[in-house]
Amino acid sequence: MTFGPALDLDAVWRTQSRKVLATLIRLLRDFDLAEEALHEAFLAAAQKWPQDGVPANPSAWLISAGRFRAIDRLRRGTRFAEAQGGLTLQMAEGDTVEEDAGLADDQLRLIFACCHPSLAPEGQVALTLRTVCGLTTGEIARAFLVRPPTLAQRIVRAKQRIRAAGLRYDVPAPSEMPARLGPVLRVIYLVFNEGYAAHSGPDMLRADLTAEAIRLGRLVADLLPDGEVLGLLGLMLLHEARRSTRLSADGEVVLLADQDRTGWDAGLIAEGTALIGQAFATRQVGPYALQGAIAAVHMAARTAAETDWAEILGLYTVLARCAPSPVVRLNRAIAVSMVQGPEAALQQIAPLTAGGDLADYHLAYVAEAEMLQRLDRLPEAAAAYRRALTLCQQEPEQRLLRRKIAGIEGSV
Repeated sequence: MTFGPALDLDAVWRTQSRKVLATLIRLLRDFDLAEEALHEAFLAAAQKWPQDGVPANPSAWLISAGRFRAIDRLRRGTRFAEAQGGLTLQMAEGDTVEEDAGLADDQLRLIFACCHPSLAPEGQVALTLRTVCGLTTGEIARAFLVRPPTLAQRIVRAKQRIRAAGLRYDVPAPSEMPARLGPVLRVIYLVFNEGYAAHSGPDMLRADLTAEAIRLGRLVADLLPDGEVLGLLGLMLLHEARRSTRLSADGEVVLLADQDRTGWDAGLIAEGTALIGQAFATRQVGPYALQGAIAAVHMAARTAAETDWAEILGLYTVLARCAPSPVVRLNRAIAVSMVQGPEAALQQIAPLTAGGDLADYHLAYVAEAEMLQRLDRLPEAAAAYRRALTLCQQEPEQRLLRRKIAGIEGSV
C-alpha cells in the first residue's frame, strides 16, 4: 500500500487497523493488551511519520511499534506478574513480525480463534465482529437486538475464556474445521453485510468491509471448498457486482429495479454464478448457496421486468424450510407479491410487524408500505413508511423513506 506525503491517518486506521490488530493479538496472546498496543502505535505514527516520512511498509511499522510498546508495558507494569509467569512476555519477544505475506492470514486465524467451539455461540460472533470488523459495541448490539451492556459482557466473557483456556491462534486442521465452519461463515457474511448496507451512519456502503469479507471467503474456500463455503463466496461476489449502481452520483439510494444493469460487473457475475453452480454440484446445498442462487436469478435478468419471480419464490420456499427465520419469511413474502399479488403478501407480512418478530425491523415496514401502496391504501402506506423511518438509522435510507412519504402525501 502506497501513501502520499499528506498521509491521512484516519484512512490508515480504516484500511489497516484491523489487520494490525489481528497480528498484534497473535503476537501478544491478549486482546486487551493488543488493543492498547494498537492505539499506542497509531499515536506514535501521528508523531513520527510527519517528521520521518511514511515507512515503506506502514502495517509492519505499526505492528513493530505496537509490539515493542506492549513489551515495555509488560516489563514495567503489574501485568508482568499476571502474564502466567511471563508467558505473554516470552511469546511477545519470541515471535517475529512477518511482512505482508503473514498479515493476510492473521485475520483468518483470529476468526477461527474467536469461533472456537468452547466459546458460547453469541460470544463467538460478537467478539469477532468487534475485533475483525471493528464495529462498536453499540453497532453490534443493534444488529443482535440486545442492549449494549449485555453485548459488552458477552465480549468480555469470550476474551476471558480464550485467555484462560490458552486457545491457539491458528487455522485448525481440516478435520477440525467442520466444527467451526458455521460460525466462521456467519461472521464473514455479517462483515460483508455491514459493508453492503451499514446499520447506521452517513454512508450506506463500506467497500473496505465487503472487500475484506470476500478476501476471507476466498481463503476459507481454498482451505475447505465445500458447498456452503462456495455458496457464500458466490453470494458475496454477486452482491458486490452491483455495488457501483446502488447509489446515485449524489449518494442517494437506487433500488434494484431502477439500477443501471449495464453498470453491473460482468466478471464478478460470471465468477459468482459459476461458484453457485459448483456449490449445487457438491449436493451440500444450504442457506448460503440458496441465497446465492436467488441472487443469480436476479443477475440473469436483463431488465427488472424479466426477473423470474416464480423461480425466486421457489428458492425462498426451500430456504424457509432449511433455514427458517423471520427475515426469510419477509423476503419470501416479497417474492409472493410478485407472483400472487400484494394482498397475498400483505397477509404474510402483517403478522411479522404487528407485535411479531420483526416489530422493530424497519425493512419489514418498508415492505408492508410497498404492498399497501400497490393496493392504493395510501394513508396506511404513509403510516408504515413513517414507522420505518423511526427505526432506520442509515442516513441514505432515511432520505429515501422521506421521499416515499412526501410522494404519497403529495398524491393524496
